[in-house]
Order: sequence, then C-alpha cells, then structure tokens
Amino acid sequence: MKPIGEWNSQEIRVQGNKIKVTLNGVEILNGDLADASRNGTLDGKNHPGLKNTKGHIGFLGHGSEVFLRNIRIQRL
Repeated sequence: MKPIGEWNSQEIRVQGNKIKVTLNGVEILNGDLADASRNGTLDGKNHPGLKNTKGHIGFLGHGSEVFLRNIRIQRL
C-alpha cells in the first residue's frame, strides 16, 4: 500500500473460479475458489454463494474511509 494521500492502483480479474488481484503492479493473490474450497471452507460452514457464477460487485474497506476513482468494469 502506498502512503496516506497517495492513490493505490488495483486490478481484480475473475475468470470462472480463478481470481487474481494485483495491487500497485504486484500480484497479491492468485487462486482458484474451487481448489480452495474442495475440502470445505475454513470456518466449516456452508456458503451457498460460493458457487454463484453471477452477482454483485462490492467495494469494502476495513472500517476506514475509502475513496474510489477511475473504476472500470470489463466483461471478459
């Protein structure tokens, strides 16, 4: 993450079960939901939305104020 006052750049790419997240040019996540949940979820609970192929996009912070700009969504 960049210092407070500077903009971060993030790319989130989802293709099927595969998710890749790049933050400021550095890949921070590259995983497959099907592989990760093959033996159940970490909390052991049923998550019916885990297998959804469509849905909504949400932008969330961790309790801090978040500002967004230049958002682009492209269908792959």
